[in-house]
Amino acid sequence: MRVALGADHAGVHLKDAVRSLLEARGVEVQDFGTVDETSVDYPDYAAQVGRAVAAGEVDRGILACGTGLGMAIAANKIDGVRAAPVVDLESARLSREHNDANILALGARVTSSDMALQIVSTFLDTPFAGGRHQRRIDKITALEHERRT
Repeated sequence: MRVALGADHAGVHLKDAVRSLLEARGVEVQDFGTVDETSVDYPDYAAQVGRAVAAGEVDRGILACGTGLGMAIAANKIDGVRAAPVVDLESARLSREHNDANILALGARVTSSDMALQIVSTFLDTPFAGGRHQRRIDKITALEHERRT
């Protein structure tokens, strides 16, 4: 599995913890930064990770900012991205199982590092259920195409 990481200044330490977890699991990591707590704009990192996921350069993406909300909003502007801001294990599981989320957005100010790492593991380990859920994903994709016309 290949995973792209991105974070702003509020999420950089959480991103680094996630990177350590991924590397320990043998996951190939592409880290788009940021590298320290110097103020940066989260849409820049959401765009890089989102584009890598949408292009198929990586299998999934993980973003971190203060709440995960801004990152998810920005990443979801990219066709093919289904970014889910997640704060609990059930949402992590369902974001994959029902929504085929391909980007996880974490909030360093609202989720402990321990919980965030459990969320990451759940997100990576849960397959998409397909079936009736695929029909709904197809409708989301149709909305993306509609937006372009």
